[in-house]
Amino acid sequence: MPFNPNLHQGAELNNEELCNLFGCSPQGGMRRSLKNGALVLISNRVESLYQDRFVDDVIHYTGMGQVGDQDINSAQNKTLNESKINGVSVYLFEVLEPRKYTFTGQVELAGEPYQEVQEDVEGNDRKVWMFPLGFIGGQHLKPLPAEKVKSLEIARERQITRLDREELLHRAKQAAKLPGSRAVVSKQYQRNEYVAEEARRRAQGICQLCSEAAPFANKTGQPYLEVHHVQWLAKGGEDSLQNTVALCPNCHRKMHILDAAEDKQFLLSNLMLKV
Repeated sequence: MPFNPNLHQGAELNNEELCNLFGCSPQGGMRRSLKNGALVLISNRVESLYQDRFVDDVIHYTGMGQVGDQDINSAQNKTLNESKINGVSVYLFEVLEPRKYTFTGQVELAGEPYQEVQEDVEGNDRKVWMFPLGFIGGQHLKPLPAEKVKSLEIARERQITRLDREELLHRAKQAAKLPGSRAVVSKQYQRNEYVAEEARRRAQGICQLCSEAAPFANKTGQPYLEVHHVQWLAKGGEDSLQNTVALCPNCHRKMHILDAAEDKQFLLSNLMLKV
């Protein structure tokens, strides 16, 4: 009887739970389970040498081997390459947060493996094998929550800022010319249009944070300012005049990136004088 891990897409496991369920090794990105006839693939988005990427519902997964050219007939590269004829079931997990393994789905080869150039752990260019993998059983790539994608982007950016210029340039030149893509889902709040318009008029064309005039006029000739909730709606803030300001695009972006306490206090204090 074929092995069935009985997992739903999006299920999160820790490393111990994953190993116990599949009967596989606790280490590595490609983990074979002889007991259950399974191959567990880990695509680590947080900290990984490899450049896995999704293109629609197909993940282009990097093979095994961290130094030198990869061998498609070696270890689990061979297992994955022959998975359509060797009876091995393939399961894909993503690491989107440290020490959390998110089940992406059961997959199979969706095309011929191909080679591309990536960097190895010693910083040298080498040829790797890329395996196009598609979902089975009518499954599709499940959209990620937008906040999880944003957290992942921030974590990756922090890592990348530590690279020296030479290493950064090298990796940038190596990057695939066609970007990966995947759907995300986010909660949309139904904001009160009257509150938003009053906030803009109250500002009289002047950013309420930097006190500079709006940088340009919109198509109707009105000063272009963006509405911002000082206490974010996503964090329980009210959609009210007491929590809504109009900012220039630069300051609006600043508030969403830094959300500095002193800026929030400045905006709230000014609102108390005007409402």
